[in-house]
Amino acid sequence: MTGRIQDKVALVIGAGSIGEAPSNGSATALLFATEGATVMCVDISEPAAARTVAQIEAVGGTASTFRADVADTAQIDAAVAACMERYGRIDILHYNVGIEAFGELIDVTDESWDRVFDINLKGAMAAARAAVPHMIAQGGGSIINVSSIASLRWSPMQFLSYNVSKAALNRMTRVVARQYAPHKVRCNVILPGLIDSPHAAALVKTEAERIEAKKARDARCPMGHQGTPQDIAMAALFLASEESRYVTGLEMVVDGGITL
Repeated sequence: MTGRIQDKVALVIGAGSIGEAPSNGSATALLFATEGATVMCVDISEPAAARTVAQIEAVGGTASTFRADVADTAQIDAAVAACMERYGRIDILHYNVGIEAFGELIDVTDESWDRVFDINLKGAMAAARAAVPHMIAQGGGSIINVSSIASLRWSPMQFLSYNVSKAALNRMTRVVARQYAPHKVRCNVILPGLIDSPHAAALVKTEAERIEAKKARDARCPMGHQGTPQDIAMAALFLASEESRYVTGLEMVVDGGITL
């Protein structure tokens, strides 16, 4: 522990841990805590958030849970209000939630399109909308969104609504960054490439398919392997810390060179 965000309060939305393997969100919440932050772990599954809190407490960190479905903006408002009530401030807002719905253009339904956008984009907007006034009042803060390299390029996986929603998230991040720069509220977005995470594993049905999919994904990466949730967490830590105090509106690609 080096205390890079010592005494900061971090609200991590999508902080749940599915099991022993860390997710991008749980890895980030744990790293934030080990670097000195108090973390409120928000997830649609309170048991998943509680697992992350237990991991944080096991290394001597401080954290608490809050259950929220980000498709309901009132629940996001409640999470921000709870963080303010518990800890009195929000220095870091990390929005790490995203879902896919399979379908190219001719397959997409209105319902699936709206649900993906509600969670991937409107939820991020609502979280920032609720947190920014508190950040302005306290003299600044750091908002970190999580997008995808699928927002930049065509993907062989037919997730049209996911790709477009993440592209919109990139643009929203830059608009928010410019709007609130005079208030020292920074807003940046991480674009992960292929990450060996529980989320990626869940895209296939069987263990045999998972093994083959992992080999195929590793082979697509110029470095010969996928990234890990820890790689995303380290990027988030930089954007949360004072080391990036003059960085805002950045689209930080963390992909091992696959988009080059």
